[in-house]
Amino acid sequence: MSDFLIIGGGVIGMMTALQLADAGQNITLVERGVCGKEASWAGGGIVSPLYPWRYGEPVSQLSRWSEGVYPTLALRLLEETGIDPEYRQKGLLYLNVDDDGAALRWARQLGKPLERVDASFVHQKEPEAAAPEGSALWMPTLGSVRNPRLGQALRARLADMPNVTLVEQCSVQGFIQRQGRVVGVDTNQGEQLAEQLVVCGGAWAAQLLEGLNVRLPVRPVKGQMIAYQAPPGLVQRVVLKDGRYVIPRSDGLLLVGSTLEEAGFDKATDEEALASLKRSAENIIPALADCPVAHHWAGLRPGSPEGIPFIGALPGFPNVFVNAGHYRNGLVLAPASTHLLADQLLGRKPLMDPTPYQPTAARLA
Repeated sequence: MSDFLIIGGGVIGMMTALQLADAGQNITLVERGVCGKEASWAGGGIVSPLYPWRYGEPVSQLSRWSEGVYPTLALRLLEETGIDPEYRQKGLLYLNVDDDGAALRWARQLGKPLERVDASFVHQKEPEAAAPEGSALWMPTLGSVRNPRLGQALRARLADMPNVTLVEQCSVQGFIQRQGRVVGVDTNQGEQLAEQLVVCGGAWAAQLLEGLNVRLPVRPVKGQMIAYQAPPGLVQRVVLKDGRYVIPRSDGLLLVGSTLEEAGFDKATDEEALASLKRSAENIIPALADCPVAHHWAGLRPGSPEGIPFIGALPGFPNVFVNAGHYRNGLVLAPASTHLLADQLLGRKPLMDPTPYQPTAARLA
């Protein structure tokens, strides 16, 4: 029997496993597919909420702490696995910001470098970017990570740790309760038992917890994205305009996203979204009109009220914990949210006040 059973092998589940394994615990992680292949793979990898000043303090707290973790985490994983998560800290250009005053006030309050810039500055930083039609902002400290490779690196590291067992292609069919206590799960590969359970099922977390008659207000929100294969160096940093973004990779791949669709668990792509994403891409980087679209895909975000994740023990089930509902910011918030949960699991002083994230009866109502 493991100390901890983690259900869900996305970035949240894998970082939880890594933190617990680093603390000497024995972990089994079960994933219905392959670790790191759902929302963790499908996103863009910006290590910040798109417009961070528009979020409330619970999300901002997690984001601020997580942002500083990624440079060290990426280096660690590269050294341990040989897989480079490609953390890049080249800043972000915001074009056409209609609440720049609020953004600058937010930055001053936190001591964050953020400045209003003109078209010549934008052209200097990104010669191929369209000139801003309104206010433009520059945040030099923002970074991004190549999230599919981050997932590969986390999976490789966990697979090499003697106190971690990865069980993939493993579907949870129900919870096992004995003498009023949850002791594990039934799966298509047999029983998995543990002292404590952690549900990190992303958009599927609510479905999983229905087996305990727990109503978790987390729903799937589809996001479609595309990627161009462009000449390396065409774009050097993240550029954001009118809610859409272009994210460069070192090999010339340029990600463009994303849609927000209430479509249940449907992950199909469609021509309407493709055309919309292409228009946005060419409005940001006009030269992309001459580049081919190499990929088009969709993922499912775990939507939640106000985008505030649920982190903590479930009411009535003191050994069953949840870490889900990060909405568009799963990768952004992962280091802090998993650290905060590990603090609770191990009885450590919490990284921050856990109260806003607890899955209390009031939040689950």
